[in-house]
Amino acid sequence: MSDSTTRIVLASRPQGAPVATNFRLEQAALPALAPGQVLLRNRYLSLDPYMRGRMDDGPSYAPPVAVDAVMEGQTVAEVLQSQAPGLTVGDLVLAPGGWQTHAVVAGDAISRRLDPAGLPLSTALGVYGMPGFTAYSSLIEIGRLQPGETLVVAAASGPVGATVAQLAKLQGARVIAIAGGEAKRAYLETLGVGVDVALDHRASDFAAQLRAAVPDGIDVYFENVGGHVLDAVLPLLNDFARIPVCGTIATYNARGVAQPGPDRLPALFSQILRQRLTVRGFIVHDFKHLWPDFERDMPQWLRDGRIQYREDVVQGLENAPEAFFGLLQGRNFGKLVVKLD
Repeated sequence: MSDSTTRIVLASRPQGAPVATNFRLEQAALPALAPGQVLLRNRYLSLDPYMRGRMDDGPSYAPPVAVDAVMEGQTVAEVLQSQAPGLTVGDLVLAPGGWQTHAVVAGDAISRRLDPAGLPLSTALGVYGMPGFTAYSSLIEIGRLQPGETLVVAAASGPVGATVAQLAKLQGARVIAIAGGEAKRAYLETLGVGVDVALDHRASDFAAQLRAAVPDGIDVYFENVGGHVLDAVLPLLNDFARIPVCGTIATYNARGVAQPGPDRLPALFSQILRQRLTVRGFIVHDFKHLWPDFERDMPQWLRDGRIQYREDVVQGLENAPEAFFGLLQGRNFGKLVVKLD
C-alpha cells in the first residue's frame, strides 16, 4: 500500500501557451482514508484539451485548478483500499484521479467500474469514454444528421472527431474529415468504413479543396478547432445547417487576449439569422440521459470493427506536461493517454 503519491501540480497560471515552469513534479503524503473514501493507484491518465481552460482563473463551466493543486484529469485506476460501499480492493474504475500516481477520492466520485475482461482499459478514457460519448450524444442532440446529408468534421484524427466521422458514415451521411498533416489525412482514408474525402488543413489550397469536396454544401459542421478551418467552412454552410461546438482548440492559448483584425461577430450573427443556422455549444454532461444507449451501442460497434480508434500512449507521469503541450499544438495522433504503471 502507498502512503504517498508522485504528482504534478499547477505551479503558476500560464500567460498564453503553457510552459514547463507552469507545472511542478513533487512527492506528497496521502491522507488516511475517511469513511466513504478509496485509495487508488492510477494506471492511465487522460490528457484532454479542456485542461487548458482549467489552468486559467476565469469564468467557465467548472472551477479552475488552484495554484499548487494537483492538475485535474480522469484516470483508469485500481482500488488499493476502500471504505466506500460497493467498492472493493482490486476493482478497476474510472475516477477523477488527477495527474498523480495515487489518489484518495470519495467513492461517490467514481464514474464507472470497468470490466478487465472486455475492451482495453484505456478505451474508458477515449472511444468508450468521455470523447466517444461526446461524439455520440452531440450528433444525436445537435447534429440531427439525416442519411444523404453532408457532414464536415474538424480535428478528425482525434478521439472525438474520428468517432464523429465513423458514426456519421454509419448513419448514411457523406463525410469530409479534416486533420493537420499528410499522415493524419492518409489515416482518415482508412478509418472504419472510410470517409468520403480526407483533407489536410495545412495545405496551401485547403479552402479550395474543401469547396470542391462539398458541391451540395455542408449540413452539419462538427467544430473542434476554430481558426482558419472555421473560416473556410462558413461560406459553404447550407440553410438550416447545424454546428455542434465541441471545442475551439486553435484559440485556447489566446483566451482573454485581444486579437488583431476586424470584428467579424456582426457578420457571423447576420449569417446565423439569414441561413437559420443552429450553433450550439455543449458540455458532454448535458446529454447524460443518452449514456445507457451509448453503453449499449459502442462496445458492440467496437467489437464488430464498425468503429475503430487510435491511441497515442506516453510512458511516465513526468512526461505528461510535454505531451500536453503537444496536444494543444496538434502533435498527438489519436487519443492521448499517459501510462503510469
